[in-house]
Amino acid sequence: MIPIAEPLIGDEEQREVARVLGSGSLAQGPEVAAFEAEFAAYCGTKHALATTNGTTALHLALLAAGVSPGDEVITTPFSFFASASSIRMAGAKPVFVDLERDGYTLDPAAVVAAITPRTKAVMPVHLYGELCDMDALREACDTVPIIEDACQAHGAEAGGRAGSHGLAGCFSFYPTKNMTTGEGGMVTTDDDDVAAAVAQLRAHGQSERYEHLQLGFNYRMTDIAAAIGRVQLRKLDGYNEARRANARRYSAALADCVQVPTERRGHVFHQYTIQSDARDALREHLTARGIGSGIYYPALLYEARPLAEFAALTPRAAALPARVLSLPVHPGLSEEDVGTVIDAVRDFAPTA
Repeated sequence: MIPIAEPLIGDEEQREVARVLGSGSLAQGPEVAAFEAEFAAYCGTKHALATTNGTTALHLALLAAGVSPGDEVITTPFSFFASASSIRMAGAKPVFVDLERDGYTLDPAAVVAAITPRTKAVMPVHLYGELCDMDALREACDTVPIIEDACQAHGAEAGGRAGSHGLAGCFSFYPTKNMTTGEGGMVTTDDDDVAAAVAQLRAHGQSERYEHLQLGFNYRMTDIAAAIGRVQLRKLDGYNEARRANARRYSAALADCVQVPTERRGHVFHQYTIQSDARDALREHLTARGIGSGIYYPALLYEARPLAEFAALTPRAAALPARVLSLPVHPGLSEEDVGTVIDAVRDFAPTA
């Protein structure tokens, strides 16, 4: 079976975990601090603050930006649930707007139309590894803070790396991401106040040990996870280039039989997502050939029961759940694997 995703954990990561286990410092300590410094330098931001996962990174970034009950946060309806559930966790209302005509990211014009006096932030999602049009979004948002959901865009770069374009950026290190810590997250920012708020909120609201200034959370990363992350960060650029190379092979071979994605705005291909009117039949065909695939995502966020009250008119996004299919693109694929996927897709759909 060719898997849709495959975390690459090697001897170096295992040695670093063993080293940390032997050190006796397992909770958020020197390894986390080193990972934060290295990740901030990589993204080109002043601060990076590690958390337990991408969802908690989003939650803390929203709270640090001052998002509270009664506020509105503009975002996409086509993403993983956490992009919207984190807004609800902060007590705010997600305002869903439509996507670009030719892609999977927010339409800046739709964002402008949705801004009201209650808008506290805009959360663009760099879906599948492609940056949103951040120049247009910054102009559209004017003084409204931008919190980047960069959980699928580690290392994507266009006018600056993912996580460096707004007030804050948020990352996930789940095993299927472009780099992993097993589980983990990160908030990046140039804002000292946001960094201080995130640091305090992730540690039970403490300014220092046993000085609790507000109610907070236990959202701290372990040194074990950070040790894995430090090794993975050194490998990230190579992993991303392998993803791009696989994506280019797919696009060159499949553009005449399915709708292929465009490589633009720093795309790092967390997913290589095609579109087909016969998506379900194609997926069955790939499964029969021993090829994994994924549907990201089978429904819009406001179709989920906890978010149904926030339903919106988003026709471009609404056309996607029945058509999208992600093919294996991860750096663990061999050249033969990529060729096998290409042959299988072409055998199913030989012409456009």
